[in-house]
Amino acid sequence: MPTRMRFTTWRPLATAVITLLVAAFLTPAAAHGAPRESRPVYSYANAVREAVWVDTGLDADGDGRTDRVAADIVRPREPAARGRKVPVIMDASPYYSCCGRGNEGQLKTYDAAGNVVQMPLFYDNYFVPRGYAVVGVDLAGTGRSDGCEDVGGRFEVQSAKAVVDWLNGRARAYTTRTGGTTVRASWTDGATGMIGKSWDGTIANAVAATGVRGLRTIVPISAISSWYDYYFAQGAPLYDSGPDALADYVTSPDARARCAAVRRRLVDDAPRTGDRTPLWTERDYVKDARKVKASVFLVHGLQDLNVRTKHLGQWWDALAKNGVERKIWLSQTGHVDPFDFRRADWVDTLHRWFDHELLGYDNGVDREPMADVERHPDQWVTSKVWPPHGTRTATLRPTAGELPGVGTLGLRRGRGSATFTDDPRLDETDWAARIDTPTPDKAGFATGALTRPLRLAGSSRVTVTATPTTATAHLSAVLVDLGPDTVRDYAASGEGITTLADRTCWGESTAGDSACFKETKARTVDVGATVVSRGWADLGTYADSGKGVPLTPGRAYTITLDLAATDHVVPAGHRLALIVAGTDKDLIDPPADTPTLTVDLARTSARVPVVGGAKAFAAATAGARSDATTSHAAPPAGADAGAPKGHLRIP
Repeated sequence: MPTRMRFTTWRPLATAVITLLVAAFLTPAAAHGAPRESRPVYSYANAVREAVWVDTGLDADGDGRTDRVAADIVRPREPAARGRKVPVIMDASPYYSCCGRGNEGQLKTYDAAGNVVQMPLFYDNYFVPRGYAVVGVDLAGTGRSDGCEDVGGRFEVQSAKAVVDWLNGRARAYTTRTGGTTVRASWTDGATGMIGKSWDGTIANAVAATGVRGLRTIVPISAISSWYDYYFAQGAPLYDSGPDALADYVTSPDARARCAAVRRRLVDDAPRTGDRTPLWTERDYVKDARKVKASVFLVHGLQDLNVRTKHLGQWWDALAKNGVERKIWLSQTGHVDPFDFRRADWVDTLHRWFDHELLGYDNGVDREPMADVERHPDQWVTSKVWPPHGTRTATLRPTAGELPGVGTLGLRRGRGSATFTDDPRLDETDWAARIDTPTPDKAGFATGALTRPLRLAGSSRVTVTATPTTATAHLSAVLVDLGPDTVRDYAASGEGITTLADRTCWGESTAGDSACFKETKARTVDVGATVVSRGWADLGTYADSGKGVPLTPGRAYTITLDLAATDHVVPAGHRLALIVAGTDKDLIDPPADTPTLTVDLARTSARVPVVGGAKAFAAATAGARSDATTSHAAPPAGADAGAPKGHLRIP
């Protein structure tokens, strides 16, 4: 905020001195009234570049010495020289030295003195000239940090939280990794915003969930909200690996030997049975949403099959319940940063967000629509709140039709049954492409062609009553928009974007750190159907979502599957379908057996968030033709979207 001065005696000379003081302490915008935008008035080339090692207070590797984490800092030189403190934008990551950040895989680079030369991404290039410090933290056990990487656990979270504490004068830092010379963050006012994509954004969620003072805002992009839900869906394994593989992937070479015990716990305490153990409870940030004091600007791809949108849905709902200030962007992409699908608007919006949250500028960003949603490639709409006003749950019920496994979806109580046999060779796109054809691998239920558009916004739940023939069984429930469209090709390399050769520049450059990044454009595909939302479960978790038990063949079980959050408009002329099946190839692992399941449709339903609720659904389906001429010439977007088995998926 602007410095306020009070004088009781005014003389011409005093007026001149005051003018000079104001010019020295304030940016040009502040000198002419309340500022609305930070300006690039500071030298990036002359910025202070330094490294500190913050004491976490923990000893993860058991060497008898508390761990220190490396924090690389780029900050404008001029404010400190004038006695002015600056806020901090912080990205804590395990990827700075092993794997790279951003679309171009940038790594930190250093000069001979060990100070950072290239800080990945555009944040320092753009925000340092505007009066922010940018801090890049190597998480515990990675890069130049001590400690052990425990994948979302207390060692990792504390390694980032300790830096926020140091920035606010509550923790100790040193000028070297092993030395005894301490250093204070006297150049900052402590106001901190955390940002990052994927694992980095997950750490922002986790630190916010500690309630740490000084963390004013977080910007989690495609971020995890509960590590259990990254690896399992109600007991059904999503990947054929666990957190130990991620730890091995990012742990620095010198930490591998000393962190063997921590990695062993990641194996022993995270069984592939899908049972929810204390390890997973520790890594569940949703349960601690009540502690969040920071505002949250959340970004996610609605077709992200890496960090799936269940993470955004449950985190968003928990934050809303606790009255947290929120903003959200939802794209049609997969696991992609907004810098690479809506660059100019993203930089502008992020700039105004940080100005408002960290500098206190009244620029109106908090009064703009809460949500931006990509409805078609590069075509965005806004909602004042999200989910939109008037969104209510409509309970949709499947009913058997004249053909086996091909039924209808409506508001009336369902009847009949449907039987399918798990086929791990097939996925949701195979099922949707054959929605009107009896096949042994799925049961599908569709409305007639809608007479008006129908908007789904939020998280759905599907309750299924099924009788298996084996002791193990997995279930998938999928909502599908049946109709032709052009969408971002999230299943292809790039997950909805194509990277171009041309570059655009965002901020100032130095010889060692360019502010210029490769441009992108939307990569699109014509489809015959679009998967809107998905959910999976091990039927053995019917009584307890955190613990599976063997099934009794021939016995009916009722289970509710949580589907991923979405915001999708089913256009008039299209149909909405619910598909119930077994293994969704490459998205969940198959069960030990090959079950046949019979679904009791009278005890099966989908609770779907519809703008306008059941009345809107009834109006959209009134007079709908059941013989809809939906084209299936192209497969639904998402074909081949799952990672091949044996390939480590990293957030």
